[in-house]
Amino acid sequence: MVDYDLMSLLEELREKRPLIHNITNYVVMNFTANTLLAMGASPVMAHSIDEVEEMVSLAGALVINIGTLSQQWLESMLQAGKRANELGVPVILDPVGSGATSFRTHAFRTLVKELKLSVVRGNPSEILSIISEHGKTRGVESAHGAEDALEAAKEVAQEISSVVAITGPVDIVTDGEIIIRCHNGHPLLGLVTGTGCAATAAIAAFNSTTTEALEAATAGLAFFGLAGQLAGAKANSPGSFMIALLDALHDITPQEFQEKARLEEG
Repeated sequence: MVDYDLMSLLEELREKRPLIHNITNYVVMNFTANTLLAMGASPVMAHSIDEVEEMVSLAGALVINIGTLSQQWLESMLQAGKRANELGVPVILDPVGSGATSFRTHAFRTLVKELKLSVVRGNPSEILSIISEHGKTRGVESAHGAEDALEAAKEVAQEISSVVAITGPVDIVTDGEIIIRCHNGHPLLGLVTGTGCAATAAIAAFNSTTTEALEAATAGLAFFGLAGQLAGAKANSPGSFMIALLDALHDITPQEFQEKARLEEG
């Protein structure tokens, strides 16, 4: 039994409408922004090195996503992340495609080394890539299951004093000691591009309302998974599912979130 006050977290999020600064990839910018708007946060997409320090100073959380990475973007990510660390703004990292190429893998490892991260959210292969040459991906898809990466996630979480979230049919969140599994979700989430990236943004939104990273990661994945679950009850195909997903993110009530989040510790 996981005893989180999810109702209050969602109420606070929607009341405060926190600004979430995203340095994210071209593929998902629109969907990520719509996700944040639907759930009650305020998104901004800013990646220029000329403004990231100023922008992150206005934000409740920073999302770093390496999905369409360049050396220039990596420099912006490091600069924004270091400024966020100075200000106490939580930094959430999504290592999209790490393990697929040496550039992405090196970037992931550099960000982990240089920044104080609140949460790292990835698929199993991406998480494995931080410690192993065996963490190979198929593009941005995982070649492993979540349980395959659990021990690696615990090791990484302890080493960098961060929370690691592994997404899959059952999501797993750990701070290196506590393990929480989230059983919300729907298979159609895997057929709409950007859902993993959007789930990372949802974690960031909740991390702007609570300093407890384990709680924020759990709430973000449970909320996004529940939205997928509700959308899947209304839509049978990816296109209609995507629209229903945005509607569900908007329509879930705090009480419904509390009652329908399917969380298990251990």
